[in-house]
Amino acid sequence: MNSSNPILLLGGHGYVGSEFSRQLTARGHTFVAPRSTELDAGNFTTLLTWLRAHRPSFVINCAGYTGKPNVDACELDRAGTLAGNILLPQTIANACAALDIPWGHVSSGCIYTGARIRQADGSLRTEKDLMQPALLEIVRHQPERVIGFTEEDVPNFSFRDGPCSFYSGTKAMGEESIAHVAGGYVWRLRIPFDSADSPRNYLSKLQLYPRVYDNVNSISHRADFARACIECWERRVPTGIYNVTNPGFITSRQVVEMIRDLLKPVRTFEFWTDDQEFYRTAAKTPRSNCVLDPAKLLATGIPMRPVLDALEDCLTHWQRV
Repeated sequence: MNSSNPILLLGGHGYVGSEFSRQLTARGHTFVAPRSTELDAGNFTTLLTWLRAHRPSFVINCAGYTGKPNVDACELDRAGTLAGNILLPQTIANACAALDIPWGHVSSGCIYTGARIRQADGSLRTEKDLMQPALLEIVRHQPERVIGFTEEDVPNFSFRDGPCSFYSGTKAMGEESIAHVAGGYVWRLRIPFDSADSPRNYLSKLQLYPRVYDNVNSISHRADFARACIECWERRVPTGIYNVTNPGFITSRQVVEMIRDLLKPVRTFEFWTDDQEFYRTAAKTPRSNCVLDPAKLLATGIPMRPVLDALEDCLTHWQRV
């Protein structure tokens, strides 16, 4: 599918944005991916002028502030985090809306913590900490009772429902700031991974951590994520928020076992005893660990591989640097 006017890809040189670049190329789309030094998308007048001159067929925003090497860095640069995660998407969405240009924004599932647990009477109870022993038993032996958050659920790891990291707080507020702007997609990413060894790859991180923090999560295969987002626009599915994760959920221990079985590393893996030890020793801010429900995306006909299939494929075809 080709478009008469190029797509504008913002943040196209980052870990997630570079995959959008690959997917757009593979699908025959023409696009431009200016660096921030070439186009200041955070300046409304500058961006509006560029959009009016070039009239892109679609605008994809992969830019944002995640912090390196992790979200702890956002606590040290709150101004940058606010600008990247709230002001930037707000500026992009409103500039696009002013010219009736469709847009898509890469958000995060890190605005939730925990999952919903189905009770004996069929009702759902939200649990923020799935590492409680009784809940872990459900995760391990009755996974069908673990129900992910939908796009309709109010974020519960945010400034409005804390405690949360500053990063997650700004991502939730960023979604709020563009919720009223028509013509756009909000795609929620969770813990990206693929087969290419990289400092940003979840599978690489697990292999490098001195000790592993175990928890329960939905995760997103990087190529599956970018492809699904692009297909939202290609298929002209209804605009709005979409959880773009591989169906199902995993624990860190499950992934480590897969790494042991398929990659056979020489190292041994140790785990933090509990949250108290992890936060006392290794982390400066709370971490989001959650399960998301991608049923809304799947209902559009856009496929996503089950999470265990995607993980096995990545580890089977692992590419070391």
